[in-house]
Amino acid sequence: MKIGVVGTGHVGSTFAFTLLLRGLARELALVDRRRDKAEGDAMDLNHAVPFARPVRISAGGYETLQGASIVCIAAGVAQRPGEDRLSLLRRNIAVLREVVAGITAHCPEAIILVASNPVDILSYAAWKLSGYPAARVIGSGTILDTARLRYLLSRHYRVDPRSVHAHIIGEHGDSEVPVWSLANIAGIRLEDFEGYEPEAHRVIFEKARDAAYEIIRRKGATYYAIAVGLARIVESILRDENTVLSVSTLVNGYHGVRDVYVGVPAVVGRNGVERVIELPLAREEVEAFRRSASILRGVLDSLDL
Repeated sequence: MKIGVVGTGHVGSTFAFTLLLRGLARELALVDRRRDKAEGDAMDLNHAVPFARPVRISAGGYETLQGASIVCIAAGVAQRPGEDRLSLLRRNIAVLREVVAGITAHCPEAIILVASNPVDILSYAAWKLSGYPAARVIGSGTILDTARLRYLLSRHYRVDPRSVHAHIIGEHGDSEVPVWSLANIAGIRLEDFEGYEPEAHRVIFEKARDAAYEIIRRKGATYYAIAVGLARIVESILRDENTVLSVSTLVNGYHGVRDVYVGVPAVVGRNGVERVIELPLAREEVEAFRRSASILRGVLDSLDL
């Protein structure tokens, strides 16, 4: 299995390192505008191979991606302290055009995994620019937001985060929506679980939603958790696991929302997004989801795609 990574900044290089440690690829191809950076990462990662599992790691131009099953787009300018994700759009769309052209020229059958922000907008743009089926263009969506919510809920209820089942849907950004109506721990609704506090939930969601801003303020960028989240998506594709993950994908009729990439639970397998799971949302959650999607739709309408 060959996996390509375009953009070897914090996210791209950490993602490649995660793939190496987890043994998910037999070959890794790294591409970056700063070719020496990609080459340095390839050298450094290759020196770790004796401690991990056999993998061939190379760096170069887009031709290096030839034969890749999955290509992750982590290229783009970084989010500045205090900057919301949607304001990154104009600075990143030009980068995306170049990257997608390079991928389609050398990997016509690959699945594209978009990690760059604003991820929902750029995923939609990558789908349009590539001409690939929507199932083969996936954004990281709200996979990280959902993980943050589960982690914070686990701390509050003092349980393993893997036992917490909850979703954040909508934009990967300020308008995202927590699905409290379906959240549970081991099948028990949160309002019936010991330690339930409605006010604590509000604070927990705000911490999950704003976590990136806090991390960026402290260390300049976020990359560990999203790298592991991307690896989880890749794992489900390569092993055809059909795992339900909160990714950004095209929706048409999801609670009345159409023609937009947005974070929703989806079954991810060998072909990419196998199908979308439409959650039975509460009325206020439907309204909030539609508002979130309308923000993204408004931005997309301003683009020449």
